[in-house]
Amino acid sequence: MTRHLTRRVLLASALLAAGAALAQAPSSRPLKLVVPFGAGTSTDIVGRIMADALGRQLGQAVIVENKPGAGGAIGSEQVAKSGT
Repeated sequence: MTRHLTRRVLLASALLAAGAALAQAPSSRPLKLVVPFGAGTSTDIVGRIMADALGRQLGQAVIVENKPGAGGAIGSEQVAKSGT
């Protein structure tokens, strides 16, 4: 019984330590929200509303960038190829 309890305590402490290790300081760079459709569309408006709410929540600037074309494939490809 004690052996199983010790294993559980060790596992729980390892999981808690892993969460702390993954925590990062907030970046000073603004966030970029890519909307894969043209400016002024309903998707763009929703993206701008989300960017505003996210910016207030994080206390950081959020920039909306429109990348229209190919049914959203161009904007999606840019996000997929971005490193960060």
